[in-house]
Amino acid sequence: MHRSMDESTGGAGLPAARSHPTACTGPPPVSGAELPEPAVLGALLRRHGWQRRGGAPGRYGRWTPPGSAAGATSLLVPESAAFPDSGELIEEALLALGRSADPSARDVLVSLAVPSDEIRWWREVPESVAAAAGASGWTEAEELRSAARQVLMAGALAARGRAGYHGARHRRKARAALDDALIGPGADGRTLTAYVPVASGRAVAVRLCHALHATREAVDYQRATGGMEAFDSAVEAGVGRELTEALIALVRGTEGAGIDVRWAPAAGTPDGCPARPAPVEFSPGDLPALRAAGARYLRDEPAVQVRLTGAVVRLRRSGPRGAGIVRLRVLAGAEVAHVRVELDEEAYRIAGHAHLVGLPLRVEGRLENRGGFRRLTGASQVAPVQVDEAERDRLMKALQENVDFFEEACAGEEG
Repeated sequence: MHRSMDESTGGAGLPAARSHPTACTGPPPVSGAELPEPAVLGALLRRHGWQRRGGAPGRYGRWTPPGSAAGATSLLVPESAAFPDSGELIEEALLALGRSADPSARDVLVSLAVPSDEIRWWREVPESVAAAAGASGWTEAEELRSAARQVLMAGALAARGRAGYHGARHRRKARAALDDALIGPGADGRTLTAYVPVASGRAVAVRLCHALHATREAVDYQRATGGMEAFDSAVEAGVGRELTEALIALVRGTEGAGIDVRWAPAAGTPDGCPARPAPVEFSPGDLPALRAAGARYLRDEPAVQVRLTGAVVRLRRSGPRGAGIVRLRVLAGAEVAHVRVELDEEAYRIAGHAHLVGLPLRVEGRLENRGGFRRLTGASQVAPVQVDEAERDRLMKALQENVDFFEEACAGEEG
């Protein structure tokens, strides 16, 4: 897992997508109850570049790896599970995939292990000596990986709710939706594929698919007419600043880039989506429109009136009296991890008492988009909240682990 994004307002933050496991080179279990449907295996082989080179029509097909010549090692895959030997043929095909050195075999096995939608990124970078040899540089590979993770996070945020700018909102649940995603490079190091399990992440893949096509249409409209209205309506499809920033990171420094979404064959096509969505491509000429849209989303997203409950984790003021700044770890009332609140002298005193005895604080105010929705302004109705003993013990333990915060609270209370 990677570090939290809650303390960052943008850039190359890392969503909770794991790197492609190097251990996925062996065959999965092949007990009868776990064998994939022949149609699913055939669809995945085709997706990953395997070629069907004959076989008995209506009974089985002979598949060879991408680019292999006639006579190379091949798989026999039945076209239906109804034939008596179909189970044996599937088992043999899985074992052969596990032994294959072709990178595409690993990808097929990963897709079979957990039914997953696949999201693929690629970038067309200026030719270099390394690129001519089929390799990619460290910086290029890291830029692609970072941009891909930003795109995934943008999709996960949009699946949580529509907004032109999410900031720090919804990030914990968005990361949770990506906990089981796997991400790994293609054979040439210049492409990247994410496997998003259908059970936990299909909503992310669907929303991302809609948002990417809506972004492409909005960019085309802006380039043709100069108008930004299409970006406003695209918010409902899942477009927002996070996605435009991710696409800028993907395209910047390239001659073009693209994203391709493909549904898990075992799960079928989601409602409201085409069976085979067209890949979405962006070019350097799209960057001005994407930057303008991102600035527009940041500027226009309104503040939110909230009533939240949070544990006081830091208190600070310049002297023994007067107003001060309090940092809360949000427990309820807002989809952010932490907020910073400026309180008057009396409210600050209440916050200090709550901090000392391990009680959370309830406060009302406006969650401002400045700083990524991490600042609460116009604070009012500040009061401690009673909690059960177990929760209070947990909060007190957290307090004892942060002695510097405790000392700050004591200093504030001396006034």
